[in-house]
Amino acid sequence: MSPIASPPSSSPGSTDIASAGPNPPSSTDPAAAAMVMNVVAETMASDHLKAAIVSVTVDGREIVTQAVGESLTGVPAATNMHFRNGAVAISYVSTLLLQLVDEKKVSLDDKVATWLPEIPYTDRVTLGQLAQMTSGYVDYVSTAELTDAQYADPFRSVTPQQLIAISTKYPLLYEPGTNWNYSHTNYVILGLALEKITGQKMSALMQDKVLGPLGLDNTTDPGTPAITQPALHAFTSERRQALKVPAGTPFYEESTFWNPSWTITHGAIQTTDIRDLHTTAVAIGTGQLLSPESYQKMVTKDLIGRTTKLDGCTTCFPQSAGYTYGLGIVSSGNWLMQNPLFSGEAGAFAYLPSQKVAIAVAVTFDEAAFDPVTGAYSNSGDLLWRRIGAALVPDDAPPMPAGG
Repeated sequence: MSPIASPPSSSPGSTDIASAGPNPPSSTDPAAAAMVMNVVAETMASDHLKAAIVSVTVDGREIVTQAVGESLTGVPAATNMHFRNGAVAISYVSTLLLQLVDEKKVSLDDKVATWLPEIPYTDRVTLGQLAQMTSGYVDYVSTAELTDAQYADPFRSVTPQQLIAISTKYPLLYEPGTNWNYSHTNYVILGLALEKITGQKMSALMQDKVLGPLGLDNTTDPGTPAITQPALHAFTSERRQALKVPAGTPFYEESTFWNPSWTITHGAIQTTDIRDLHTTAVAIGTGQLLSPESYQKMVTKDLIGRTTKLDGCTTCFPQSAGYTYGLGIVSSGNWLMQNPLFSGEAGAFAYLPSQKVAIAVAVTFDEAAFDPVTGAYSNSGDLLWRRIGAALVPDDAPPMPAGG
């Protein structure tokens, strides 16, 4: 299947390392820049990364924006390359909801059935529960039906209705509001609800209320698996078991243009670049588009001590200081972040409000990053930003996962 590419685009002022020559990018703090890039180099080696693009600022001062490694063999990664942002768009969707709350058009306590009565269980679930993922909806991504179909044909397209139908074949995992589980289903339903509430398509809402006001000119939902050029290419071995590739047999395939229609509400399936991702870290991390009241609701840690594991639920786990879900944003220690991982690409944005440290990263993987038997791999984008944060702010370092 041949991917359809959009016309070339680059962000004003971005540095394309592929054509920038041997001199490193300028920095207001060369020592800090060198420290960050040492962390990147160490993570490239230890986590078997193919490429890494990073952008770091402290209180608005650029520490470094740089790309290392290769996008394709012989094609260096560059800071103007575009990539999918995955769960980053969840923070945009929750921002849209909270803007409507600020405008007194909805309440977080409104039942979803007011707008989507045809979807099962919406008479029991509120808008706020969707945003905080406390609705109890099964995550369709955790079902064999979805994963088997996606690995059989990663280029196939699915609709929000098809995704919701997979989830709602199952009962709610718990009474809404009484526990938590990571579930893509929440944001597919929430996106449809926001369209009904406003009478606008998600793509228009995004542009009018989030992307446009923040100046995110290189963040868009193309409506297809296309990625704006130049694209950061991704590769993966994750289909190894699904395709029954024997252990010991090399298996490493390009996944750049796999269809991401399963990931979130349509109109918010986006590609971006490192500068827009960094801008997002600051804007979401400071609540730039929200009232102080809504910002506090977004970054709440009220789930700590209120959630538990559940038998049979692979995405249920107790919230803690290391990871607690607000409304479309994750708190990890004193940092705010999102950390997407899918189709051979990982990334993150993170922001430390007290020190005004903003970190954005995007990474791809070498073949050695994947388990030679299962094809499984770890979110090295999440580890990279944490290691950078620890180097820059050792007294308020983000929590590290075991083994990180």
